[in-house]
Amino acid sequence: MLPLAFSLSRQIILGRRNILRYWHKPPARMSALLINQPQYSWLKDLGLKEENEGVYNGTWGGRGEVVTSYCPANNEPIARVRQANLADYEETLKKAKEAWKIWADMPAPKRGEIVRQIGEALRQKIQILGNLVSLEMGKILVEGVGEVQEYVDICDYAVGLSRMIGGPILPSERPGHALIEQWNPLGLVGIITAFNFPVAVYGWNNAIALICGNVCLWKGAPTTPLISVAVTRIVAKVLEDNNLPGAICSMTCGGADIGTAMAKDERVDLLSFTGSTQVGKLVSVMVQERFGRSLLELGGNNAIIVFEDADLSLVIPSALFAAVGTAGQRCTTARRLFLHESIHDEVVDKLKKAYAQIRIGNPWDSNVLYGPVHTKQAVNMFLGAVEDAKKQGGIVVCGGKTIDRPGNYVEPTIVTGLDHDASVVHRETFAPILYVLKFKNEDEVYTWNNEVKHGLSSSIFTKDLGRIFRWLGPKGSDCGIVNVNIPTSGAEIGGAFGGEKHTGGGRESGGDSWKQYMRRSTCTINYSKDLPLAQGIKFQ
Repeated sequence: MLPLAFSLSRQIILGRRNILRYWHKPPARMSALLINQPQYSWLKDLGLKEENEGVYNGTWGGRGEVVTSYCPANNEPIARVRQANLADYEETLKKAKEAWKIWADMPAPKRGEIVRQIGEALRQKIQILGNLVSLEMGKILVEGVGEVQEYVDICDYAVGLSRMIGGPILPSERPGHALIEQWNPLGLVGIITAFNFPVAVYGWNNAIALICGNVCLWKGAPTTPLISVAVTRIVAKVLEDNNLPGAICSMTCGGADIGTAMAKDERVDLLSFTGSTQVGKLVSVMVQERFGRSLLELGGNNAIIVFEDADLSLVIPSALFAAVGTAGQRCTTARRLFLHESIHDEVVDKLKKAYAQIRIGNPWDSNVLYGPVHTKQAVNMFLGAVEDAKKQGGIVVCGGKTIDRPGNYVEPTIVTGLDHDASVVHRETFAPILYVLKFKNEDEVYTWNNEVKHGLSSSIFTKDLGRIFRWLGPKGSDCGIVNVNIPTSGAEIGGAFGGEKHTGGGRESGGDSWKQYMRRSTCTINYSKDLPLAQGIKFQ
C-alpha cells in the first residue's frame, strides 16, 4: 500500500473490547497531558488543544463522553476528545445530506479541483501530521509520514479520475436508438476506519467518494481520535475557503453506538468498514438487513511461499519487513512463511540474524524500525498466541516475550515446527508473530495458502515462469493481492486493494474501485419516429 512498503491492517472498530485502554483509565490531569509539554507543542500547530471537539458538520461540537488518548510508546496521556452522542450523529447526518445537494451539482472536474486542494493542504502538513500518527498510533515515523503521503497520492489520482469516470455508449439493436450507461453518485458514504491506518484508509475512501459526487461521514478508530480531528481540520479549511458546506466531509468521533447507528441507517447509502472479520460480519448483517451497500476491508492471514530456486537476497528483507513492519499490525502482514524443505534451515538462520538487528525504540525516532503494538490488549493477545503455539508443538526460535520498557512493546517473534493446519496458524493474530512452515511441492503449498478463511494478500518467491503463471491462474492463489518476488505488503494506489472470503470482498483505492461509490443506470434513448421493440417482438 505505501511506497515504503508498510501496509494496512484491521482491528475491531465497533466492539468495546478494542477500546479497553480508552475507557478504563482515570481521567488524566490537564497538566499531565503530553500536549502541554514543550517537546510536544507542535501538536497545537495541528489545531489540537487539551480538550478537542470530536464532531464536525460545518461547525465543531460534541456532547458525548470525554475520552483521553494515550501514546502506545509510553502509555502517557496526549490530549482529550469530546465524542459524539446520538443526537450529534443525527444532526451531522442531516447536515451532510443537505450539503450533498450542493456538492452533487458541481461538475466532477470541479469536485476534482477541491480534492486537489485537499491533497495540497495535506502536503503542507505532511511531516507534522506524520508525527501525530507516530505518537498516537505507534507506528514508526517514516510510516506515519508515508501514510499521509498515501492520502496525498490518492488525491492526485482522484483528480485525474474526475475527468475520466463514466459509462460506455453501447450499440443498440434498434435503429434510431442510443444505449448508454449512466453513473451517478450514491449520496452519503459512511466511512469507519481502523487504528492501524488512521489516515490512509480514510483518504482512499474520501478522495474517490468525493470526485464521484458523494459526501462523507467519518468515524475513525476510538483510540486514534486526535488524528481524526487533525485530518478533518485540514480538510474542513479547504471546504470553507471555497465557500462550500463543511458537512461535505463530516466527522463523528465515537464508539459502538455511533458505528451501529451508521450501519443501521438507511440514509447511509454506502458504508465502508475497515476492521476485524468478527465485527465486519456484524456490520454486514446490519447493512444487508436494510438492503444497503457495504464495502468491507477485513482481516488477512497472509502467506509468503519461498521455493528452492528463490533469490534469498530478496526473500530475507521481504519476509522481515512483511512480518515486522507496523509491529505486525497490518492487514497485509505476513503471518505464514512457507519454505521449501531444502532451504528451510538456511532461511530460518538468516532470518534470526536479521531479526537480531531490528532497531527497537520510540517510534518517532527516525533511526527506529520497530515500535510498540497499539494497546495493552494487543500485548496480551500476542502472549496468548505464543503460548498457544507452544502448546500445539511450535518452537519459538526468536522473540516470544514482552520488552521491559515503558509502553506496549513485544519482541518480534519467529515460531517453527507447527503443522500447516494448526489452529493457531489458521487464526489471524494482530501481532508480530511469523509461523515458519515446511513444504515439499507446489501443489500442496498452493493448497495450504488457500486453506485459511481469509484471502487478502499472498506472495511467492521463485524464478520459474511456469510456476509464476500457475500461481496467478485459477488454481493458484485465491487472494485479492497476488504477488511475485515482493512481500505481501506494499500495494500501490493505482491498483484496487482488497481481498476475498473472510477479508470481505471490498475494493478500495485504484483500478475500477470508483464504481463502488456510484450507481449505474442503463439508459435507452429513442431519437427516431418509430417504436421498434427489442428481440424483434411485434406487439400490434
